[in-house]
Amino acid sequence: MTYRVCFVCTGNICRSPMAESVFRARVEEAGLGGLVEVDSAGTGGWHEGDAADPRTASVLESNGYEGVHTARQFQVSWFSRLDLVIALDEGHLKALRRLAPTAADADKVRLLRSYDPAAGDDLDVPDPYYGGMDGFEECLELVEAASPGLLAAVREKVEVGAA
Repeated sequence: MTYRVCFVCTGNICRSPMAESVFRARVEEAGLGGLVEVDSAGTGGWHEGDAADPRTASVLESNGYEGVHTARQFQVSWFSRLDLVIALDEGHLKALRRLAPTAADADKVRLLRSYDPAAGDDLDVPDPYYGGMDGFEECLELVEAASPGLLAAVREKVEVGAA
């Protein structure tokens, strides 16, 4: 059985595609590629059909990640097929939990940085869209820092499901 993870930010052109690319790489490195499906979406549809922001693609590619992406909007119907919905900031978390059709679906929504033990109380990944390249680089650093904890949590679920 495939374990499905979807990363969600606002427009699905900066933070969530970055998180998707990084986490997909970690999943592949861990040998879980056939067991874990990773994708992303936005809370809104403003950029639906667009590629990732060129700055996102640049930061990903310069750090060895794949940057091919097409933006899409998160759909309520997806909750039934997803195991984990990863919000990139508190606003996304609240929006997704409001959309969730059941309490069990709302429980699937988590903040990415909650998987980073060094994050402290600041669990938002700041939106780099209106800034310069340094914001995109910081975004990548925050995503990479949370990825080992998220991978450990997903691995545990996958291994329990396989047992």
